[in-house]
Amino acid sequence: MTQEITRTEHSAPTRQFTVLLSPTRRGARLARLLATAYLGDWGIVCEPAAHIVAELAANAAVHGHVPGRDFQLALTAHRDELLRIEVTDTRGEQLPAVSTPDQYAENGRGLLIVEALADRWGIDVGPVPRKTIWAELDLVPRPLHRVAETHDPVNHVPALHDA
Repeated sequence: MTQEITRTEHSAPTRQFTVLLSPTRRGARLARLLATAYLGDWGIVCEPAAHIVAELAANAAVHGHVPGRDFQLALTAHRDELLRIEVTDTRGEQLPAVSTPDQYAENGRGLLIVEALADRWGIDVGPVPRKTIWAELDLVPRPLHRVAETHDPVNHVPALHDA
């Protein structure tokens, strides 16, 4: 007696792309272009991802630059539900900090943009001398859910709002 077993995949497998790039403006621009191309090839249309890659790659080129050492861009799409963006440079001793620059400052807003666009982000230090700045984007919309009662200042009564 022969049995046939059929396994059905309900979601796409994990997809990955990794590249080393020069820590220059050209390398940062290439990071954004490659990310956009790979995400498009994977069928993931995610404009925030291109902006996050651009900001993290620019930071790696400007603040993580060490002569003779490249930075690394890594993209990982997990089952078309989660996109993880990682940019690794070799200036592990210089950790970025989110700050609010002067309104006339020409730079200093990169991590504010990443924070606004990403669902989660963070910094992993090591192995020495590296650090990795990562950001995650949920690719599947979250269902609407009821939020706890909040105060409605106009009508002075509690009101329910959808998130």
